[in-house]
Amino acid sequence: MKLICSVYRSPRKREMYLYVDKREALKRVPEGLLGAFGAPQHVFDMLLTPERKLAREDAVKVLENIDRQGYHLQMPPPEDDYIEHLPDELLRRNDPV
Repeated sequence: MKLICSVYRSPRKREMYLYVDKREALKRVPEGLLGAFGAPQHVFDMLLTPERKLAREDAVKVLENIDRQGYHLQMPPPEDDYIEHLPDELLRRNDPV
């Protein structure tokens, strides 16, 4: 399966994205989700295939979710992931003296 996919980002939550079929746009995304997501901001369109490498998602899972429910929601990474990437000196500044 391959699909022209539109990707939208949330104005409310950093690193939260919606993937949808470009032909359907946001028609199948539930109103409640759109309300929580905020006004979707179009980022780009891409050809999505099962073999395509995505930065934080499995392309097969994204395709399955779009087919089954009309969208795929990419959540931001857990806060702990950010901490792992902070330089040691920033982490040491917060250590009790």
